[in-house]
Amino acid sequence: MYHPDLIRPEEHWNVERCPALVLNADYTPLSYYPLSLWPWQTAIKAVFLDRVDIVSSYEREVHSPSLQMKIPSVIALKQYVRPSAYPAFTRFNLFLRDKFQCQYCGSLKDLTFDHVVPRRAGGRTTWENVATACSPCNLKKGGRTPKEAHMSLHVQPIRPTTWQLQEHGRAFPPGHLHESWHDWLYWDVELQP
Repeated sequence: MYHPDLIRPEEHWNVERCPALVLNADYTPLSYYPLSLWPWQTAIKAVFLDRVDIVSSYEREVHSPSLQMKIPSVIALKQYVRPSAYPAFTRFNLFLRDKFQCQYCGSLKDLTFDHVVPRRAGGRTTWENVATACSPCNLKKGGRTPKEAHMSLHVQPIRPTTWQLQEHGRAFPPGHLHESWHDWLYWDVELQP
């Protein structure tokens, strides 16, 4: 039985830093960016509900009056979750598609988005007509097309697949990766001799 009070209060501060990497049933991460992580409480609940297998655990343990268990660091879903073929059109996904850089000058700062064909000229807010731009380039381009503004895009905007975004996301790992996650995050990278 799942116990919401499975941890002693004095351990609370340290255990919060024990998220579980969530793998699909094929043992690939559900998502690279953002990285598919669950809080330790959710991971343990999923174990008790028999929805996941524990692949690896932290050395940290949680206790209840009748149970002691190591906190899972890597879990795999028992049922495969089919990813959507195309991601949602969001600001974050747009920035990820464009690798968090201005598509006009390459800047990584003050990012916003730009309608390649301006809305006043009939341009729509779609994957194929919106590009990441820094504020200075967006201001310089104004309500003109890139050609009218004498600016060029590094890459023409496209509607990315979920797979393409995941590949881009692998280039932006979070600040902390537990050592038990490495084999699952980079399983298809060529090994170094």
